[in-house]
Amino acid sequence: MYKKISTERVRSDLINSCEIAIIDVREEAPFAEGHPLFASNIPLSRLELEIFTRVPRLNTPVVVYDNGEGLAEQAYQKLSGWGYSDVALLKGGLKGWEAAGGEIFHDVNSPSKAFGELVESVRHTPSLAAEEVKALLDARADVVVLDARRFDEYQTMSIPTGISVPGAELALRVKELAPDPSTQVIVNCAGRTRSLIGTQSLINAGVPNPVAALRNGTIGWTLAGQTLEHGQSRSFQPVSDETRLTAATSAHAVADRAGVKRAKRDQLFTWQQNATRTTYLFDVRTPDEFTAGHFPGAFSAPGGQLVQETDHHAAVRGARVVLVDDDGVRANMTASWLAQMGWEVYVLEGVELSHFTESGDEKRRYPPVQSADVVTAESLATLLGEGGVAVFDLTTYQRYQKGHIPGAKWVLRTDVVSQVKALPQHQVIVLTCGSDRLARYAWQELAQQVPHKVVVLEGGNAAWRRAGLSEEAGSGDALSPLIDRYRRPYEGTDNPKEAMQAYLDWEFGLVAQLEKDGTHGFQVI
Repeated sequence: MYKKISTERVRSDLINSCEIAIIDVREEAPFAEGHPLFASNIPLSRLELEIFTRVPRLNTPVVVYDNGEGLAEQAYQKLSGWGYSDVALLKGGLKGWEAAGGEIFHDVNSPSKAFGELVESVRHTPSLAAEEVKALLDARADVVVLDARRFDEYQTMSIPTGISVPGAELALRVKELAPDPSTQVIVNCAGRTRSLIGTQSLINAGVPNPVAALRNGTIGWTLAGQTLEHGQSRSFQPVSDETRLTAATSAHAVADRAGVKRAKRDQLFTWQQNATRTTYLFDVRTPDEFTAGHFPGAFSAPGGQLVQETDHHAAVRGARVVLVDDDGVRANMTASWLAQMGWEVYVLEGVELSHFTESGDEKRRYPPVQSADVVTAESLATLLGEGGVAVFDLTTYQRYQKGHIPGAKWVLRTDVVSQVKALPQHQVIVLTCGSDRLARYAWQELAQQVPHKVVVLEGGNAAWRRAGLSEEAGSGDALSPLIDRYRRPYEGTDNPKEAMQAYLDWEFGLVAQLEKDGTHGFQVI
């Protein structure tokens, strides 16, 4: 028997800032078609890889749902088996939420995008149309364009002359990128949110320059018929100690205005041992800085992306969030936005670089898995030459297209059993993914349900490449619907103009949706 929870109870917990994780276990594309505001998307196909990081406390109230596909019940059983003690199904699933008057939001990262629109409506964040910005650039006016997205997004397409300065870096670095206070600063992203938040960050921090967002970002630029650049590498440089200290003072003041709290290391350690409250610890510096050295137990969440993707990084609404940096600027500015988004947020103080004693990737936890039968990359290459082998690739379809083992079929992990059952029993089934972690979880299920011999490619596709074996690129053989990723209308370079305009129209309506939803708790300073 499954425990169930009503929409009314979930809404009440959200409004009262109780801890709750609302998990949509469908794939990303159907999730983007409609979900509650604070739902986090953790597909059943990848649940093992993400759940312990995104919902770290086992007695967190967890609500799982789908839209009638039967995925939520499977997720419920898995979560309970891994020790989550307070799991419930959303009564009626997504349809039940809507029938009970719950608001339905579309796209991904909806809380942050709705918040960005609210900020603009309250603060009247200044912006310039694409045509106005182009005219300034054509006239060689005293203007600097700062791109607030991730560096890889910037490299895909950018505004002419634009410099990559991801969101949390803006307040730290703007003075040296635009030292003359009369220089017009223009902040852009692909659509609206990060340019609005970036622009308002500089205004909140008291930057003396005139600052404006590029209205509607690269979408607005494209809809105006203007040409973007591609493959650029302009980026910020290190700043002076004087600039860092000045920016830190301003950022601290902004954080104080927003109600950000302060924590010491011993307080953080106490919180991390507390089994009754969730505490996230995020390092908001750049990924390279994090890899070089970070505070023990921290997860990398560059500040601009953390504000943009709160639902991804912190799936437990109502949790405590602690931010850390080494300059006093990026954590304070990021925290100022999270506080306005209704999070209880702290900046870790008294931290020095000597405390950043861990290096490399984050330390993640995963559910236990049985020891699988494996095959090496070299042995698989020999088997493929002999025939009678079917390779199933469980990585993302986007990654599969870039390169996969010759003849490998792409399949969603949730479809593997049905696809294997349709094959002749004499075939050997080989499961692979980026590493081999997800394949091992799939093997654990598959080996119990089919008569075939099933093995895992040891080390996954990465091992295949390390062995110098050839790959195929392109669409290949997809056995599942291509729903594992939602194609954002603001990414890439080949989006239909109608889709881009529809996306903008959706963003314009988010403030009204927030008012109807009533669970957000946002307060703009």
